Amino acid sequence: MKFGSIYEEYLRAEQDKYLAKCSHVEYKRLKKVLKRCRLDRSLQADGTNSDQQEDRSDDSSDACDCNSCTLCDQMFFTELTKEASDIAGYFSTRVQHLLNLHVPSGLQRYIWRVRQCFIDDQQIMVQEGRLLINYVTMNAIAIRKILKKYDKVHGSVSGRDFRSKMQTEHTELLQSPWLIELGAFHLNCDSSDIDEPVGFFKNGFFKNFSCDLAGTQPVMTMAISETMKYDYSLTCPICLDTIFNPYALSCGHLFCKGCACGAASVYIFQGVRSAPPEAKCPVCREVGVFAHAVHMNELDLLIKTRCKDYWRCRLREERAEMVKQSKEYWESQAMLSMGI
Repeated sequence: MKFGSIYEEYLRAEQDKYLAKCSHVEYKRLKKVLKRCRLDRSLQADGTNSDQQEDRSDDSSDACDCNSCTLCDQMFFTELTKEASDIAGYFSTRVQHLLNLHVPSGLQRYIWRVRQCFIDDQQIMVQEGRLLINYVTMNAIAIRKILKKYDKVHGSVSGRDFRSKMQTEHTELLQSPWLIELGAFHLNCDSSDIDEPVGFFKNGFFKNFSCDLAGTQPVMTMAISETMKYDYSLTCPICLDTIFNPYALSCGHLFCKGCACGAASVYIFQGVRSAPPEAKCPVCREVGVFAHAVHMNELDLLIKTRCKDYWRCRLREERAEMVKQSKEYWESQAMLSMGI
């Protein structure tokens, strides 16, 4: 079954109620835009009958030799940009809400524990988590497929360039730190005994998340299909060790909290988000990525559960460093107040 049919089936499936509240890629309509573009260009080129052109296959000989297309570029990329942005925003908002329920803090933690005495929401949360994985994965594949089709029709690399632009603007769905958090949540729940939701999973595209923390290069893997897998490195680029108390910067790169604070020249107790606006990511050198850094609570819980000795050792080291930095900070403040 072709992806277009699978995607349409997904949109018509039992998740209609869920999808009614969120954006998705208008895959079928964007395909029609590309088909109309190819038809118009073919008519301009050789004046053949439009009915014959509609029946022609997607053979590469039909592609126009152009790097851009004024007939569909504005509509195609503008609409796709808006859809990708809306999907990324909706996905991050829903994941944050879900994970706040799973790893609550403060008063919310006590309310959650009281609620658990009467209602078991664990299965509901797992099902919603899988629906969100389903949602973002299907839309990411749809974007990938339609951009490849764009390049095929136009004989260009504009679709590939657009994907690079999405990564630069942090709207690449499968590189979202919230997807890593959702994968960690999925692994933390250990939900193998919970029934799979119908829809996308029955088609065999999405397999599972897996995590290898014992190897020399700790990694989390998301297998969409047998041939399509994404690896998310869990190695801190600064200390070159498994990330501890991880934070994801706005650019998507993951760091230990202590390493990120050191790179931004702030104290650990001040926090990653207290970094100055001019602070740059140590990897990509992008400016202003610390202000909206994401604390990866689920990923930290996963590492804490599966690497207990390592996690405890790093916790002791971080606390010792925090005490040392606090002492230095208050000593410097005292000296400033005394004018020394």
